[in-house]
Amino acid sequence: MMKQAFATERQLLVKAGTSQKPSDVILTTLLQPVSKSIQQVQAFREQNRSSPLFNHLSAVSESVPALGWIAMAPKPGPYVKEMQDAAMFYTNRVLKDYKDKDKTHVDWVKAYISIWTTLQQYIKDHHTTGLTWSKTGPVASAGAAPPSASAGGPPPPPPGPPPPPADLSGPADSAIRDTDLFSLLHKSDHVSDNQKTHKNPNLRTQGAPVRSGPKPFASSTAKPAASANPARTLPPVLELEGKKWKVENQEDAQNLVISDTELKQVVYAFKCNKSTLQVKGKINSITLDNCKKMGLVFDDVVGIVEIINCKDIKIQVMGKVPTISINKTDGCHIYLSQDSLKCEIVSAKSSEMNILVPNKDGEFTELPVPEQFKTVWDGSKLVTTATEIAG
Repeated sequence: MMKQAFATERQLLVKAGTSQKPSDVILTTLLQPVSKSIQQVQAFREQNRSSPLFNHLSAVSESVPALGWIAMAPKPGPYVKEMQDAAMFYTNRVLKDYKDKDKTHVDWVKAYISIWTTLQQYIKDHHTTGLTWSKTGPVASAGAAPPSASAGGPPPPPPGPPPPPADLSGPADSAIRDTDLFSLLHKSDHVSDNQKTHKNPNLRTQGAPVRSGPKPFASSTAKPAASANPARTLPPVLELEGKKWKVENQEDAQNLVISDTELKQVVYAFKCNKSTLQVKGKINSITLDNCKKMGLVFDDVVGIVEIINCKDIKIQVMGKVPTISINKTDGCHIYLSQDSLKCEIVSAKSSEMNILVPNKDGEFTELPVPEQFKTVWDGSKLVTTATEIAG
């Protein structure tokens, strides 16, 4: 399916290299097959959640929206890089699972990641600020692709841009109604309804910022179990599987504790709601995925703490952590300790993020993470800064 998706996009690139840019209506039609290819890959991942290779499938599904760079002017390259980073969250898991077991999976990770690295270089060389169309030739139509697309040969020489490098070409599928593509790009891979996080106005009134005190996890909003969500189909899980602590489907669990930890272990919390998890000792990494109104307290993490597809999350660092990543999350409050003030906070596609820094009085100063940015052309490059309105 990925090979087909790249071939589909290559057909469009060949057309762009031999044709002038068409009207928006025609362009919409030309983009539809790429959109369908992206959706096909993502649907396959969702249909195979029980697969032992689910991390591999997730790496592909998370990054396949990168093919939408053709509609991402003026920064298609950085967009592909963002999707590559999303894939690496899962390829890092593959490396952890197979590094000492099977080199085939390690080689697969290197090969797969290199696809996006190569694509970024191709975009930088030929489509720096967006898909480049020929200045000559007929205006592109929604008809069949030029013969060179199906034959796999290169398009004519300049002024049209060259095709992607050879290792990016292959068989074909099709491409993206504008609305479909932009929907895919902005949602990235929000592939199921229960994973979609945005546009619920009620979220804006929940989890109001806590302005002082190191106790962010008092469950003042918790309701009795009898009034909780409808019956769950999956049982709660808190177990150690190999080197991974699995915390899944926890509901209104306020005293979850992982204490017998080792440096090589990781914690993965999935679909937990109105719960609090404490991780004691020093551990490799912690991930919260698809959790709501979740509290996390931990001592030390030597790798990274990642929050993905979550809502109303509160995190308290007791010791040290080098990096915290927030991705596709609405509402995230991070309480840093004195020892973790040098922590790097990396965020993307998220809102209502606040970092709380301890002061001499033992209370916390709340600082919002910018969500709005201003970009200007300074004559040689684009310069992006956080706007004042963003805080």
